[in-house]
Amino acid sequence: MKSNRTRPSLLTVFSTVALFLAVAGNALAHSRSGAGSHAGLDIPEISHGEMAAISDYRSGIIGLASRAVDTDEPFRRVLNYAEIQYSYCLWGRVPGSVTDEESPFNECAHAYLAATKAVLLSMRVMPREAAAAGEIISTIDADMARRGLALITCRFSGEAFNTADIVRPRWSGIPFHAASMVSLTGLAALLGLAVFTLGRVLRPKAQSSE
Repeated sequence: MKSNRTRPSLLTVFSTVALFLAVAGNALAHSRSGAGSHAGLDIPEISHGEMAAISDYRSGIIGLASRAVDTDEPFRRVLNYAEIQYSYCLWGRVPGSVTDEESPFNECAHAYLAATKAVLLSMRVMPREAAAAGEIISTIDADMARRGLALITCRFSGEAFNTADIVRPRWSGIPFHAASMVSLTGLAALLGLAVFTLGRVLRPKAQSSE
């Protein structure tokens, strides 16, 4: 009898996750329009080849920027945007989000990496960060040349961004992108298993307290 009681709980978890994804897909189906807000700071575009290289050095760039002392408000706003966009793009954890143009996460990956690039270039003129920033830029340039990334473009390569315009993943496109679907389905399954396991652990305690 106890096993029959646990099945609805697990089903409820998966139903809740599915409902959340459905609602998110409907609410965020249009990730960003061409007429987005431009009340913030403009961020130049980044090519597909550049983002593939810069993504490998993102943590080092953001770490250096976060420790920078001689900053101004525009720099901090672009840095903040880069980090916000990174979280919206699920921290770059979805396979293909950076490399696959068809990924529902590719445009938002362009956004956070374009902001990361802008932050890096801004540090070239900062007295304390200039040397480290220059070294990272030289490394990225060499890496791009070695991998032949300089001329690689995609449909988002000419797209500029703005700190007032958050770029969200195209949730409605996830069911049609295998890598994203598998990744998020696995995440949902792990979440459901964790909730189910937690419920099984807490249930004996609740019963004993009665």
